Amino acid sequence: MTATTDGSTGAVDPRAASASRPTIESTIAADGVLAAARRAAERSVEHLLGRQDEQGWWKGDLATNVTMDAEDLLLRQFLGIQDPATLRAAAGFIRGEQLGDGTWATFHGGPADLSTTIEAYVALRLAGDRPEDPHMARAAGWVREQGGIAASRVFTRIWLALFGWWKWDDLPELPPELMFFPKWVPLNIYDFGCWARQTIVPLTIVSAKRPVRPAPFALDELHTEPDDPNPSKRPAPAVSWDGLFQRLDKALHVYHRFAPRALRRIAMNAAARWIIERQENDGCWGGIQPPAVYSVIALHLLGYDLEHPVMRAGLDSLDRFAVWREDGTRMIEACQSPVWDTCLATIALADAGVAPDHPALVKAADWMLAEEIVRPGDWAVRRPRLEPGGWAFEFHNDNYPDIDDTAEVVLALRRVRHPDQARVDAAIERGVRWNVGMQSRNGAWGAFDADNTSPFPNRLPFCDFGEVIDPPSADVTGHVVEMLAIEGRAAHPVTRRGIEWLLSEQDAGGGWFGRWGVNYVYGTGSVVPALTAAGLPVSHPAIRRAVQWLESVQNDDGGWGEDLRSYTEEKWIGQGASTASQTAWALLALLAAGRRDTVAVTRGIAWLTETQQADGSWDEPYFTGTGFPWDFSINYHLYRQVFPLTALGRYVHGDPFAGRAPMREGA
Repeated sequence: MTATTDGSTGAVDPRAASASRPTIESTIAADGVLAAARRAAERSVEHLLGRQDEQGWWKGDLATNVTMDAEDLLLRQFLGIQDPATLRAAAGFIRGEQLGDGTWATFHGGPADLSTTIEAYVALRLAGDRPEDPHMARAAGWVREQGGIAASRVFTRIWLALFGWWKWDDLPELPPELMFFPKWVPLNIYDFGCWARQTIVPLTIVSAKRPVRPAPFALDELHTEPDDPNPSKRPAPAVSWDGLFQRLDKALHVYHRFAPRALRRIAMNAAARWIIERQENDGCWGGIQPPAVYSVIALHLLGYDLEHPVMRAGLDSLDRFAVWREDGTRMIEACQSPVWDTCLATIALADAGVAPDHPALVKAADWMLAEEIVRPGDWAVRRPRLEPGGWAFEFHNDNYPDIDDTAEVVLALRRVRHPDQARVDAAIERGVRWNVGMQSRNGAWGAFDADNTSPFPNRLPFCDFGEVIDPPSADVTGHVVEMLAIEGRAAHPVTRRGIEWLLSEQDAGGGWFGRWGVNYVYGTGSVVPALTAAGLPVSHPAIRRAVQWLESVQNDDGGWGEDLRSYTEEKWIGQGASTASQTAWALLALLAAGRRDTVAVTRGIAWLTETQQADGSWDEPYFTGTGFPWDFSINYHLYRQVFPLTALGRYVHGDPFAGRAPMREGA
């Protein structure tokens, strides 16, 4: 177990965090800030209640980058279902995201990205934009300066290969025979994170088939040397991992030419069965756009016509990812987040003082209860004897419930006074049991799978599109530990192991890395409330270091912000323009650490009240969520509403569970 303040070890008391409060460190008159916080919380509550769907859920737009929109158009071109209205609306959105130098970035305020710029450029060519148009010429010139198509990521070149703009021979090989690997063999499909697994399986079919549709135009202007678009490169040393996998890829290219046809056909059919078995009731795959796109292509290559029920449902599901905006443009969401948004909204409203039996909260609880997943999914490959339970992120994703959502749904349901409490308790019990069973060997939790930590998938030449495994993270582990503490399991060995892992993962500067939110501010905002809920005293060295770090990176305007470049450049850690969500995360940590009456918290609360808009909302163009750290960034449009309200609510009313989590030894 973790060390107590006197250096001894033993079970931590979940009430210790609220037993004392540090002395007030400033003479700031907080009464004015408190009154402003109350008013801001009231306005925010009204705004958030007004956004609830009549079925009980909340969902904000999920913005990523224009590759989603470009690939949607390329898919339609490949299938021959391009329609002028969709093409025009999507092109309008893509043009609107172009930067002044002709490029496209992957997040607001971020640097230009080569692959994103190439895909956006090609999409606009499909829409009729001409290479000589100034905005197109600027983009093409920049692409050539960066090395042209040859320097882009593998996935971009796959899309281009579908139309003959790139050679299949010049792409890494991904054989469908991968389906035959048992789960104990390295690089079997379950060594990959669920998002990568769902993408790779259909791509094994695409890689084997190597289709080429007629190109509607040439792309010579995107090559540095059109006559030699893919100049040879010196391979990495054979004794290195990169060199080993490069040579393995060469061997797989040879195998592609001589693969037994019967064996390949059996492998592709196995992949197709795997894909079809995992199609959700709404027609999608995994609730996310990329696997759905590649699954549709793969099945089409195997002879499924567009009117086949599987294909029709898949295409219809992709249409539901479209957000038609007031200006007539069309944005594609990579995913939709109703369960996540609903549990966070429920927590925010309850912590802001909304009555636990308020009709909106009861309706939200009813909807979440109906979304519980009670059948096994892919997670059962590693945990075959674990009974199902828990919640996914999306409307439909029964194959992949996730640990993070399950923890937060439990925390949300515990805040609601439901007329059928037995039903709530039973769902919570199943969710808690499932989360406990999904603990990894090191004591922590990943998002979707247990012990998904193989070092090999990220080494494949094919996997240059972001994180492809799902190792435990501090933010998810923090949420689970907090949930277990509130459920009275602070002293349970499972919780203790989670706490020990969290303490071992603290950065030297005092923060925690944020896997699913940006970045150390998110990780720290997730972990500190968990540790104090589990009973670590606010005087614990880890919490003191976290407080010192958060206070040291507070912006001059009183808010907090952290740029996505913190994932690749150390100088950006804790640095960035103030945002509503990141300010709230910092405040949640400081409030949990007993720092309510300090200058830092007062200034942070003041920043939230001063930046709130007249309708009770906050504006936040910056991306504060991640799919893959740095490689795939997300702007959750509801983050800017739910997290500030939670922080304001806890500032005004205190933590609703402070000192109230009963400890049950051996629970």
